[in-house]
Amino acid sequence: MTYESTVTVESAEYPGVRFTVRRMSFGRRLELAKNIRDKLGRLEFLSAGEKGTAEEAQAALLACEIDRQYAEWGLASVEGLEIDGTPATPQSLLDRGPESLVTEVLEAVYREAGLNGEERKNSESHSTSSKEGRPSGNATNAGA
Repeated sequence: MTYESTVTVESAEYPGVRFTVRRMSFGRRLELAKNIRDKLGRLEFLSAGEKGTAEEAQAALLACEIDRQYAEWGLASVEGLEIDGTPATPQSLLDRGPESLVTEVLEAVYREAGLNGEERKNSESHSTSSKEGRPSGNATNAGA
């Protein structure tokens, strides 16, 4: 049996661009958990309390930092892309590459990490809009 610890993905949006992401393993899961646990805890804390503009901005920043950690952890290589005339590297893609390609990379990393919908939701960017809104649905107050 041969096991490949990475998987290469053809970009759906950028023909000719391929990127390689790391597959999840026991050791990699441990490494990733160590890297993001403090940020996830802080994000959960911010998401649970009253949300003002400052808290929403902090939550959005933390979510982006978590996404960055996932991308840095999971992206092994990039092929077929130049950024400012230089072959792209994982770091240059994250720093200066097209955001839509970084989004594709993140989706592939999340898939390989085995994150379910709820876990992905916790890693998605949060709106920094100061516009207040009402939740949809017909929830009632638990104390009522």
